[in-house]
Amino acid sequence: MREKAPRAVVLLSGGLDSTTVLAHALAGGYRCNCLSFRYGQRQDIELRRAAELCRKMGVENHLVLNLDLAAIGGSALTTSMPVPKDRAWSEMEEGIPVTYVPGRNIIFLSHALAWAEVLGASDIFLGINAVDYSGYPDCRPEFLAAFARMANLGTRAGNEGTPFTLHAPLMRMSKREIIELGTRLGVDYAATHTCYDPVGELACGRCDACRLRLKGFAEAGLTDPARYVEEKEGD
Repeated sequence: MREKAPRAVVLLSGGLDSTTVLAHALAGGYRCNCLSFRYGQRQDIELRRAAELCRKMGVENHLVLNLDLAAIGGSALTTSMPVPKDRAWSEMEEGIPVTYVPGRNIIFLSHALAWAEVLGASDIFLGINAVDYSGYPDCRPEFLAAFARMANLGTRAGNEGTPFTLHAPLMRMSKREIIELGTRLGVDYAATHTCYDPVGELACGRCDACRLRLKGFAEAGLTDPARYVEEKEGD
């Protein structure tokens, strides 16, 4: 019975990757509780998409927490710093871009951990990826492994014998493989938002996130249902 299924907390931004992870967790029989953040991001349209997805996909709860990471700054996603556009693939693979938000996944996972402990959930799902990840250090396997160790050392649940497991099912997948997985799971990618620098509800089509998304759909032989400022094709 569904009420006996294990609970999980899923970090949901409203983007392509996190929505695919939510579909994966639901398909695995988990009762999903989604956690989103209003953290001062310029692409806050993603929160409206996350709420819509939660309603459509039948999650138990959707909690949106307010964090003022814009007050800290240091990222093109939380300040007026320009978002890089039209970068070459080789350029995307070098260094950590200005769209990196300092400490974001550490902060998000810490809140997910606290909520999971209150809910009695031992499983936390997130959509980080070490293949098409734009160089973010908090999207790497070694980061996740270290956080999991810390989580179980520093919580009551971990100390009383109900340790947490952090699931990153997309970690080793390309964007094409992620899209193919989500398509098999019935994900409505038209309801997701990926762009770092949207114009209203339209994606720019030129930032790293848009270009990786478009490339993934093109390699999967599919049409991206997202709405762009101009019609784009995957490279």
